[in-house]
Amino acid sequence: MSRRETREHIFKILFGIEFNSPEELQEQMELYFQQGFDDDFETRPAAVSEEDKLYVMEKAARIEASVPKLDEEINKVAKGWKTARMAKADLTIIRLAVYEMKYDDEIPVNVAINEAVELAKKFGSEESSSFVNGILAKLV
Repeated sequence: MSRRETREHIFKILFGIEFNSPEELQEQMELYFQQGFDDDFETRPAAVSEEDKLYVMEKAARIEASVPKLDEEINKVAKGWKTARMAKADLTIIRLAVYEMKYDDEIPVNVAINEAVELAKKFGSEESSSFVNGILAKLV
């Protein structure tokens, strides 16, 4: 599975948690990977290898555990747009990117930003890619 697909799976899991409690993360991830359909991916959630599934679930859990710290960093630079006011898709994308930029040594900063912008184009509104890019640029 490509890194882009991996990142999209992580995004979808984290986005779903916005509508559930963090305590339900494990159950939500297991339900997510039971899905046999998803038009966005060549690799359906139910067809993801155990190794990739474990990677996605571990990274999603680490990001979810870091949300207070990530939101604090985002709120420092997001003038007029605190995390409580952001669109859930945009916020989830920004959190994922900030985590990769600050805490994931495997992902170069420019790749994290570029991938976040691509996710915003795919899952956000018309203005999302510019918004996401603007917030992330202030964190570099």
